[in-house]
Amino acid sequence: MSTLFEGVRIVGAGQTPYAKRSPHGVQRLLYEAGSAALRDAGLWWDQVNGLAVTSFLLPPDNVSTFAEHVGIEARFLFQGLYGGASGVISMTHAARAIRDGACDVAVCAAADSFDVASHNETLDHFNGSVRDYMSPQGFGGANGMFALHTRLYMERNGATREDFGRFCIALRRNALRNPNAIFKEALTMEAYLSARQIADPLRLYDCVLPCVGGDAIVLASEKVARALKGPSLRILAAEEIHNYPANDPYRLPGGWEGFADRLYERAGCGPRDLHFAQVYDDYPVMSFIQLEGLKICSPGTAYRFVRDTDISVDGAFPVNTGGGQLSAGQAGAAGGMIGLVEGVTQLLGRAGKRQVKCNRGAVCGYGMVAYGRGLSSSAAILERIN
Repeated sequence: MSTLFEGVRIVGAGQTPYAKRSPHGVQRLLYEAGSAALRDAGLWWDQVNGLAVTSFLLPPDNVSTFAEHVGIEARFLFQGLYGGASGVISMTHAARAIRDGACDVAVCAAADSFDVASHNETLDHFNGSVRDYMSPQGFGGANGMFALHTRLYMERNGATREDFGRFCIALRRNALRNPNAIFKEALTMEAYLSARQIADPLRLYDCVLPCVGGDAIVLASEKVARALKGPSLRILAAEEIHNYPANDPYRLPGGWEGFADRLYERAGCGPRDLHFAQVYDDYPVMSFIQLEGLKICSPGTAYRFVRDTDISVDGAFPVNTGGGQLSAGQAGAAGGMIGLVEGVTQLLGRAGKRQVKCNRGAVCGYGMVAYGRGLSSSAAILERIN
């Protein structure tokens, strides 16, 4: 088993309330999410000396000014620049800092304050390639891009809209047990199939709802963790990869297939040893690709996996146990942290009515959409210790 993160523990997780609108800015949301995670761990800000922050709306401020805002002296700082992959990546970098003695307690937080209009405006200027070559053509934002991915997946593999619907319906069932989820009503196949078209073949419930919120986890040295009450987690393995594959600007698989073997080898376990997966679900097709990339099912077969497997919290292999972004909401950059927070919450045994039986699970991230694909992919395998 890998010892890359020896002596590092995950000790808490927290969220702000998710809402469609809020008067609070991102500094406040980051503070509230971090405070919730610290309370969960039994710690407070004056014990924090490491900080990792991700937010699209934080500039012109940055992680340094946020450290000033919360009044801590930080020996380790990280700013997430990888979109939805940043949550797992920030955890990984913070874990290395604790392992190497750079800090003792680190808060990894992500937050944004979006509504639909501000979200679309941000996407139009997301990066240079989007701003200069895609937005002027009326590309339809991420919806237009992932509509092409969805169509390509359907044509190559034989998936149907009903297959994507099964995924969305299962996540909605999970969200109904999550008091912090935006969506509060069950989703039927009829409602899914007849929903308003967004970008063919995507319809309303294939697309995330931009919202306001923040998410955070707390990592600590083993010495600090031993003094806390309750269980803690270890990181068995974590990986990131960017611009994979380098010379193929448009293809379906993301970076997970580029590191899955190494991830499992370092973790000392395989896909069958996992008790859940928290995948980045901005669109159902990308969730399918992550399930395949992590070898939970074979390439091109995730739609059959969802047909044959109950992925709800009551099922054989739960996926996105809190409802994911598709049913809980996408709070901007916090979309890359929501699955990590949910995975930590499950493994700590603090998920309430949606709690599943587990002591090991996978969490994934995906982000920085440029021309034709997301450039950054990440994943980690976490395990409960006590």
